[in-house]
Amino acid sequence: MLETYSPSERLEILRRYRNLIEVWHTRKTTTDRWMVRKAFRLAAEAHKDMRRRSGEPYIYHPLEVATIAAGEIGLGRTSIICALLHDVVEDTEYKISDIQAMFDEQIARIIDGLTKLDVLVEGSADSSLQAENFRKVLLTLSYDVRVILIKLADRLHNMRTLDSMPREKQLKISSETSFLYAPLAYRLGIYAIKSELEDLSLKFTEPEIYATIQKQLDDSRAEKIMAIEDFLLPVGEALKRVNLKFRAVISEKSISSIRERIKKKEIPFEDVHDTHVVRIIVDCPGPMEKIECWQVYAVLTSVYRPNNERLRDWISLPKANGYESLHATVMSSKGKWVEVQIRSERMDEIAEKGYAAYWKYKDSPSSESGLDEWLGKVRELILTDDNTALEFISNFKLNLFSDEIFIFTPKGKMISLPKGATALDFAYNIHSDLGNQCIGAKVNQKLVQLNHPLKSGDQVEIITSKVQSPKEEWFGFLVTARAKSRLKEAIRDFRKSHKEKGREKLESLFSELNIESSKKNYSQLMEAEQISGLVDLYYYAAIDKITLNKVKNAFREDRSGKFLRYFPNPFGRPKQLKTEQEQVVEEKQTAKPSLLNANVSDLNYTVANCCNPLPGDDVVAMVFPDEPMHIHRVSCPVAVKLMSQYGNNIVKAKWRQTENVSFLAGLKITGIDAIGFVNKFTDIISNQLGLNIRTLQLESSNGLVEAVVTVYVHSVQNLNDLITKLKEVKEIRKVSRLDRVNDTSQ
Repeated sequence: MLETYSPSERLEILRRYRNLIEVWHTRKTTTDRWMVRKAFRLAAEAHKDMRRRSGEPYIYHPLEVATIAAGEIGLGRTSIICALLHDVVEDTEYKISDIQAMFDEQIARIIDGLTKLDVLVEGSADSSLQAENFRKVLLTLSYDVRVILIKLADRLHNMRTLDSMPREKQLKISSETSFLYAPLAYRLGIYAIKSELEDLSLKFTEPEIYATIQKQLDDSRAEKIMAIEDFLLPVGEALKRVNLKFRAVISEKSISSIRERIKKKEIPFEDVHDTHVVRIIVDCPGPMEKIECWQVYAVLTSVYRPNNERLRDWISLPKANGYESLHATVMSSKGKWVEVQIRSERMDEIAEKGYAAYWKYKDSPSSESGLDEWLGKVRELILTDDNTALEFISNFKLNLFSDEIFIFTPKGKMISLPKGATALDFAYNIHSDLGNQCIGAKVNQKLVQLNHPLKSGDQVEIITSKVQSPKEEWFGFLVTARAKSRLKEAIRDFRKSHKEKGREKLESLFSELNIESSKKNYSQLMEAEQISGLVDLYYYAAIDKITLNKVKNAFREDRSGKFLRYFPNPFGRPKQLKTEQEQVVEEKQTAKPSLLNANVSDLNYTVANCCNPLPGDDVVAMVFPDEPMHIHRVSCPVAVKLMSQYGNNIVKAKWRQTENVSFLAGLKITGIDAIGFVNKFTDIISNQLGLNIRTLQLESSNGLVEAVVTVYVHSVQNLNDLITKLKEVKEIRKVSRLDRVNDTSQ
């Protein structure tokens, strides 16, 4: 079996296999061990001639994926076997039927769920193979969540070994990871894997920022841990006095979460004081968990002053992913806020290993949480969503990755909905008929409209009328997939009742124009009018929305090139709305990115105004058929979404530096309102650095002034020099770069 590997490789393979067996903590009978060994031997044989891009034997990868599944997620025999074999069907001559014959139907089904699509389904209206593959994985949630857990283990190992991949692949895989897989790990409660996936994504998309924060953490770690240990001393003594069995853990926050805090708060690393959190984990029987956690809180707040606004009780009301913990923030004796997380050993295991640990405790009376409800929502969304893969992913992120709110019915039953859900979403969540006949609602006894956004804790009573019917315009403010699906079904049922009348009218129109009433011609008319199906076509004909002229025009126009609407330009604007920056680029063309791919180097491009890249920024180009390339900053959220869906459309790009072209950049300046404030920073911009100001907006309130200024710069270094100079002015407290320059002129 191992003959094709070198002696050192054979030793390494066996070492990794023994490590897998060592971290496997679930049941290990003789049969279990024999089946896992059988899977290992099959994987080693199937992949014997394969190497990873790094040059290592490919078998290392499935071994590491199985080790993550067993050791870091806590999965058992079936999952370990599937992890070992997850690439066998995709990359070798073996088929699913072979796996089923050698193992069983369940293992074959899980591996089938893990096998990627090679090509889009023929006739698919979707253009994203990435989205189709992600949907295929999600579909497995309807029968076995282990597919997702193994996929997360696979993605984690791929991210850990991404250094050897080319830049375009790194961007594609990292964007996909941060956009889809990290949120999925969060939703399944696997916080350790979620944090590592986010950190590794940041490492490859913004390597300089990642390295800077990592160094700052390394430099400050010893001092901060020492301060927290001093903080814990009186708390530990007080807890021992009340005879609580506990352990305290100091945990460092992830680099990506620190990066988000720096970005959101617009503060330097030095001002991020909560880079570490304290976990106090109590060891107690299930019925005593809540009592002892609150007892720890009582002891903690008797030693230090709490910030009541930052108390989070996820013990009484667990998160939908099963997470339970009590979060408190207290003021230390050194004048720093410290976050303390209080939980039981069971809660801590669920927080680290997520669904796998939750399932282990499922039969325990204290294990009730919303995770089963969440998985139920996932299954419902999967089974009722008939959209394209991209729309499906959009719905999935909106409904299942968003923050939750908790709403109460008139009888006190609690229902969880995604943040932003409306009164009509709530009505449809209860029952289709309630949504279809909804005319309004009472929220906390106050009358509101259908589109009223709900807040956590609201008590909602739906008001209905028998004369009400579902309206198409309701789609404009519905948030949940369930509500949209039920509204779509209601509208479709209503339109089906017009089928015969519509068919007769349509046949009459076709007959008048001597056009055959065929399926092909109906399809051409639907394409011309952008109608999704025959039900809608007959309905629009019945209500005279399809006229003789529309039919005539549908067969007169040249329909060639209509497929381009599947590749929408998300950054396009009418010519008269182009930014001055783009006009400069179009006129001079001397700062055009130099593309390293010769096949597309002559294409036109457009600079995306969602992130406003400058020469010197790390940029990526996205190419779509018959469109100019879209140039984005690598860190741009829109670019991350596009790369996660159209990874094969990524083109490596870099700026050709030139000093004779100016680009528009925006800055937000916050400072103390004083005489000469504006003159000081405009003097730096115009006189000291010789830059031209395009716009300047000022707003002053309570002694503070906020200025938004757009200036022409030659490069990102030019802009950074300006920011450094401005920060030297003593009245200026904060200077930050604006992503969307056109926001300043609105």
